[in-house]
Amino acid sequence: MDSIIIISVISGIIILLLLAGMPGKVMKLIGQSFMKLMIGALFLFFLNAVGNQFGIFVPINLATTAISGFLGLPGVAALTIIQLWVV
Repeated sequence: MDSIIIISVISGIIILLLLAGMPGKVMKLIGQSFMKLMIGALFLFFLNAVGNQFGIFVPINLATTAISGFLGLPGVAALTIIQLWVV
């Protein structure tokens, strides 16, 4: 009987939070961040596809994807310059 009460209370809290709209903002932020990461990976893919002819290769991992996704084209340019100067 106690488990039914606990499940009911937790369900009520979840429904209350959903109605309040607080998780909506969090989910929107997570969704936007995920989309930026995907766009960053796409930028790096195209950079590697085109840059392969010129000897430019930037590995696609979480760090480079985050940099190129959140900074956009300046981030891709910075990664390319770092790749050319360091390696």
